[in-house]
Amino acid sequence: MNVKQADFVKSAVYEKDYPEQLNNMEFAFVGRSNVGKSSLINSITGRKKLAKTSKTPGRTQLINYFKINNEFFIVDLPGYGFAKVPKEMKAEWGKTMDRYIASPRKKLVFVLLDIRRIPSQEDIEMLVYLDHHDIPFKIIFTKMDKVSNNEKFKVMKEIKKKIEFHNEDVFFHSSLSDNGKEDILNFIETMLEKKD
Repeated sequence: MNVKQADFVKSAVYEKDYPEQLNNMEFAFVGRSNVGKSSLINSITGRKKLAKTSKTPGRTQLINYFKINNEFFIVDLPGYGFAKVPKEMKAEWGKTMDRYIASPRKKLVFVLLDIRRIPSQEDIEMLVYLDHHDIPFKIIFTKMDKVSNNEKFKVMKEIKKKIEFHNEDVFFHSSLSDNGKEDILNFIETMLEKKD
């Protein structure tokens, strides 16, 4: 897939404020704070500043909608698992994300996991939650440039003790080198072609 156009549409908290659905499924990105969601969105769209990146975890507090090629939405969901925010704020972000995931919008969720970290309890809860609600999802391992092939093999063994997946069900991505970008875009294209 060639991304010719990528535009920020709006931020929302409540379902009534989501943009009108397009005639395609949308692709939501979720993960721990600082897992690299914004960098990944910028990488796959080829726009360096489309999604705001920050060294400070917890920057994405709203649901951000981006329209791609005037065909489908990419949805940036709030990060989770950031310790330095008040509990009430965390709970609000959780509700914002919950509302989106429970909404009837046709969606596929990409769950981002940092390849260097063993999945946290919150990561596992997110995967279980999506599974429970029958929401299709794929895992993307981010920050691949931070590990050697040898380390990747070791880490994957550890990660597989925590979560079950087949290698063809996951993607690997580096926003530094854009490695893995084509695989993700090709998959999105395949999903769009499958529409009813």
